Amino acid sequence: MATQNPPVSQNRSFSTVFLIEMWERFGYYGMQALIVYYMVQRLGFADDKANLVWSAAAALIYVAPAIGGWVGDKVLGTRRTMLLGAIILSVGYALMAVPGESIWFLYCSLGVIVVGNGLFKPNAGNLVRKIYEGDDSKIDSAFTIYYMAVNIGSTISMLLTPWIKDYVNQKYGHELGWHAAFAVCSFGLLLGLANYLVMRQTLNHVGSAPDEEPMHSGKLAAVLGIGVLTIFGAAFILGHESVARVFVYLAGAVVLGIFFHLIRTSHRSERAGLIAALVLTVQTVFFFVFYQQMSTSLNLFALRNVNPSFDVFGFHLWDWSPAQFQSFNPIWIFILSPILAVLYNTAGRSGKDISIATKFALGFAAVALGFFIYSWANHFAVNGKASSWVMVWGYGASSLGELLVSGLGLAMIARYVPERMGGFMMGAYFVASGVSQYLGGIVANFASIPSNITDPLQTMPIYTSLFSKLGYAGIACTLIALAVLPLMKKLSAQHHEHNHPTGGPLPTIGSEQ
Repeated sequence: MATQNPPVSQNRSFSTVFLIEMWERFGYYGMQALIVYYMVQRLGFADDKANLVWSAAAALIYVAPAIGGWVGDKVLGTRRTMLLGAIILSVGYALMAVPGESIWFLYCSLGVIVVGNGLFKPNAGNLVRKIYEGDDSKIDSAFTIYYMAVNIGSTISMLLTPWIKDYVNQKYGHELGWHAAFAVCSFGLLLGLANYLVMRQTLNHVGSAPDEEPMHSGKLAAVLGIGVLTIFGAAFILGHESVARVFVYLAGAVVLGIFFHLIRTSHRSERAGLIAALVLTVQTVFFFVFYQQMSTSLNLFALRNVNPSFDVFGFHLWDWSPAQFQSFNPIWIFILSPILAVLYNTAGRSGKDISIATKFALGFAAVALGFFIYSWANHFAVNGKASSWVMVWGYGASSLGELLVSGLGLAMIARYVPERMGGFMMGAYFVASGVSQYLGGIVANFASIPSNITDPLQTMPIYTSLFSKLGYAGIACTLIALAVLPLMKKLSAQHHEHNHPTGGPLPTIGSEQ
């Protein structure tokens, strides 16, 4: 009689997904740290063009998972689609490592990254949801720890790739440093793939229905063929600003329409949860407008108006490259995530946890504080150069807001969207995020600096004016989020009533019950 293998623990399965996600984020954020600088300093783009090209690319990178989630659910399988996406991403970063100044080649390379991320991202998140299926008490804390864990990769890469770029450029010249840094992003993905192959057996019991069937070569060929067409389509969109704008807005309208269709045609027991997910997704759209400033306006602000020297009481500690300031975002997330996870679990056990809707409101308040800190930079500036500590504390507040909004967004989908819609709704959530990141690029262009202005004393007020306006916008979002709390409480009660007809304690949206 054959012996059965012992069941795999949730923690081991979870660790397999989070490790490949960690290396994927290593590649993505290592590239993000440099991409706007690369376009401005290496390819000669104006600020506004660089902001919009990158924001359009970010939008496409986030829109693509809407299709990738469906491919994982219905075509190739969740596990296989995630693995295929990671392979394609490694190719995309490798292409960016090819020396040259061709703008079209850059757009095609970004197109490969769009396709790879579209296949990878929703399916990695959906695997985490499937690992904890039926164990609601762990969903919020699992996604919060997941959010922390993947930031390990982005922290390392955001510190490493700017340093590699500067070192190689200084030592070998010819601007090879940019491409050496992008090569490191590809190498990170290869390490992630190697690690996954070693640990893949821990996920054999997790996935969608196609994962349990033999690989269908025709389906794989169709996905790859459509992927190639998508690469060139993405490159065309990135090269034409008006096309990019129409595409992003159309994607937002389509997702909104599908949301309403699903709500209208869903079972009555599913409707309240879907409406709650829609309300919180709309709030997430507003959040990502703020978030996109990190790689656009804040990134260029660090280049032109932040002193790279870290000093305490007159003692010099170290200098950072301007691109490395973005790493404060994952560093703060790494610090704050376990604290929030403990607070969620403790409050949940005592029945005092606050809802996801309330956490969203608090998150917007934290984001507002972050931008007010940036807007005060001129008060701590010498000759137009702000203290580096302004960035430290600004990123601290913004990162807390990110954890309370974006960090719980996936948990909100996991908890309130029916399992049969899981992959698609993960994708729809990312589409909404992508649309708002393009809007974030438009907002960043209010601080676009003309090429003839190079004096930090002149550029400082342009940036701080935008940051001040974003601070007030954050307050407005906080008030709106608070205003919809009664509606969210009602939807939570209806969702609980239909899904727990035998009674029991009423969970808040996002509670650790």
